[in-house]
Amino acid sequence: MACLTIGLTGGIASGKSHVASAFIALGVPLLEADDVAREVVQPESPALAEIAASFGQDLLQADGSLNRRALREIVFADPAALKRLEAITHPAIRARVNAWRAARTEPYCIYSAAILIEAGMASLVDRVLVIDAPEAVQLRRLAARDGGSETLARQMLAAQASRDTRLARADDVIDNADEARTVTAQVQRLDRLYRWLAANAAPVA
Repeated sequence: MACLTIGLTGGIASGKSHVASAFIALGVPLLEADDVAREVVQPESPALAEIAASFGQDLLQADGSLNRRALREIVFADPAALKRLEAITHPAIRARVNAWRAARTEPYCIYSAAILIEAGMASLVDRVLVIDAPEAVQLRRLAARDGGSETLARQMLAAQASRDTRLARADDVIDNADEARTVTAQVQRLDRLYRWLAANAAPVA
């Protein structure tokens, strides 16, 4: 039976990585969706060949790897293009995540994905944990982190589920509105809950 799996999600620059690190420090195995997404589009992979055929060979760099930044700018500006990309990559991503879950022996594990809900990946997990921050905070953090334009930042936010949609799907929430506020106590409380659930209830396979 698959490990009790928590889907860690939140809007871009909500502080998801900080929370992920806090769980890892407690010994919780965590799989990053970004890592899986990179794995399935490695040079010579079937998914990368499909991407090049659908979006253009100029997205391939000299070493045969994907220019992820260029592709990101395309899909975040065009919802239809994003759907085409997801249709190519999601089957391979699902297979990879399910294999990882099946190999776990720990009480619980975490799959961290910024677009867990809107990408239809919530079915891969048993509970959804949302890292919550207001849009204004996300935009400020994006500007500081990436140095990109506000237009691109807003397009990236628009491509994700709204804050209300995420919260409506949440089983658990961590408040990370204040960048100076520690989330350690919230993570520790949830760690105790998840270990209890793993010990007392059979997870969804």
